[in-house]
Amino acid sequence: MNTETALARMAALCSVSEHCESDIRLRLERAGLQASDIQAVIDRLYAEGYLDTARYCRAYASDQMRFARWGPVKIAAALRQRGLPAADIDEALAVLPSEEMEACLRHLLASKMRQTATPMREKLLRFAASRGFTYDMACRAVDDVLCQ
Repeated sequence: MNTETALARMAALCSVSEHCESDIRLRLERAGLQASDIQAVIDRLYAEGYLDTARYCRAYASDQMRFARWGPVKIAAALRQRGLPAADIDEALAVLPSEEMEACLRHLLASKMRQTATPMREKLLRFAASRGFTYDMACRAVDDVLCQ
């Protein structure tokens, strides 16, 4: 695959859905492009607006909260693992609606309570932590769910 073909394919891919630089870099490496050609393609994608780290972080955070029901800690860890800038990650997490996130957590905890024979506070807190929610948010939600 040559550079122009790779650029056209990656531009088409990025125009359909959001991707980060590490995703594109991995695809281009698998296609057998040289490191200098990969960097040239990525630079052009940034210049033409197909790649944008802040936009990707916002889309990823929103999707993971709504569809995978992840908390902010888990979302931030996944974005850091992709090598994205901390400022973009913080901005994306700040935009997430906290009321919606807390409602999501309460729904998850209520579902978990129905699955367990003896719901214990510690078990629910561990579950909330495993989904990436902060301790303070988990405590409030667990107390709300246990009081119902």
